[in-house]
Amino acid sequence: MNGVVIVDKPAGITSHDVVSRLRRIYKTRRVGHTGTLDPMATGVLPVCIGSATKAADMLVSSIKRYSAELMLGKRTDTLDIEGTVIEECPVEVSAEDIRNAILSFVGEQEQLPPMYSAIKQNGKKLYELARMGVETERDKRRIIIHSIEIQSIDIPYVKIDVRCSKGTYIRSLCDDIGRKLGCGAVMTALRRTETAGFTAEEARAIDELEAMENAFDAVIPTDRLFDKLPRIDLNEKQEKSIKNGVRMTWRTGKEGEVYRLYGNDGSFLCVSKLSDSRLVLVKSFWS
Repeated sequence: MNGVVIVDKPAGITSHDVVSRLRRIYKTRRVGHTGTLDPMATGVLPVCIGSATKAADMLVSSIKRYSAELMLGKRTDTLDIEGTVIEECPVEVSAEDIRNAILSFVGEQEQLPPMYSAIKQNGKKLYELARMGVETERDKRRIIIHSIEIQSIDIPYVKIDVRCSKGTYIRSLCDDIGRKLGCGAVMTALRRTETAGFTAEEARAIDELEAMENAFDAVIPTDRLFDKLPRIDLNEKQEKSIKNGVRMTWRTGKEGEVYRLYGNDGSFLCVSKLSDSRLVLVKSFWS
């Protein structure tokens, strides 16, 4: 079985825990998620099964959407409510101050990743160093905050809806908002509501998957991951050429565009890019 299961990750477990449970459900080791969620976070976690795991690295770059709550007046070492408090400040700002500060973060910018993250540095994950009491220099990352919708302001609590690029840490965004307001802020809740084109409405709880008579009913075909790419249907001869590694001439497409290719029987074969009027394989998914 190959495809994707959209899991609604519960709070309190890691993304790797989700993968472990799905390995037991689907009785295969070929399972991998498409983007880590913090243990305290909930929400959409696409999990690839079988040959679909080859697509995981192609999905992490997708736009993501989060619903988050932050609390003003505190700073912690983890940048969220579960960390150790390192600073407390009075909250002497207005709703208008808060609104202006938050909206100022819309756009392209550099963001400093938190120490408590899975980013590796010199072979060690940052959170491993943080737990040893070591704080190291980190390189800022270029990110894009596409939009922020302020859902509510009930000082000291603020709820926001964020659409952002890969590599964005909402914890860091909350901390940056607090710094700009001069009173500090920590993230108190986080839910991912969309990633890789999948939404929370499509997500299933792990308990639901475990209780299903046939959990394979929840598996979405691999090509759904690429449904926004234009489609090319091949005849039997063309399909054979593609499978044999031939860079097949294709003059009707758009140079540089990526396509999803289907075989003579309608089965999903691969993703290819048109380069110099030839279809160049990006990733294969045929058995």
